[in-house]
Amino acid sequence: MSVFKSFYQEEVFPALQQRFNYSNVMRVPKLDKITLNMGVGAAIEDSRLLDNAVEELTQIGGQRAVITRAKKSVSAFKVRAGMPIGCKTTLRRDSMYEFFNKLVNVVLPQIRDFRGLSPDSFDGRGNYSLGLQEQVIFPEIDYDTISEVRGLNITVGTTAPNDEEGRELLRLLGMPFRES
Repeated sequence: MSVFKSFYQEEVFPALQQRFNYSNVMRVPKLDKITLNMGVGAAIEDSRLLDNAVEELTQIGGQRAVITRAKKSVSAFKVRAGMPIGCKTTLRRDSMYEFFNKLVNVVLPQIRDFRGLSPDSFDGRGNYSLGLQEQVIFPEIDYDTISEVRGLNITVGTTAPNDEEGRELLRLLGMPFRES
């Protein structure tokens, strides 16, 4: 078991149970999955960019990324249904906790002029989404080997039924939210 998962079980779990006064231990929120998504719009002209993005996302997430395809045709962007336009990977269990630990303790403090994450980026069901403008802040990515700087979307899925409980879970896990 990872160190971060044991931290959740020993510190965060009892704090959440006491704070929200759950009668059943199965109602206590926990991390469900973390999805990493990288859109590569320039892959329409050059498919090698998509291969590079898949390789970088694989290094960041620690597991193989899959190519995502367009669901609809959009003539303004010269996109046809079924064209490869991005990549994603979904982390669960121990690899999810390890990535979350790395995100909170290594990656987010490296962001220039970082004042905390917005506490309003929840979806109404306790899941949190954030976007990073460059993938080079991850320690696995070597700046000299990348073809171009790309953005990255990270969605942290929780089992919390609402935003308040999800926000408290992520705050106790160390997510640096900005004071509103």
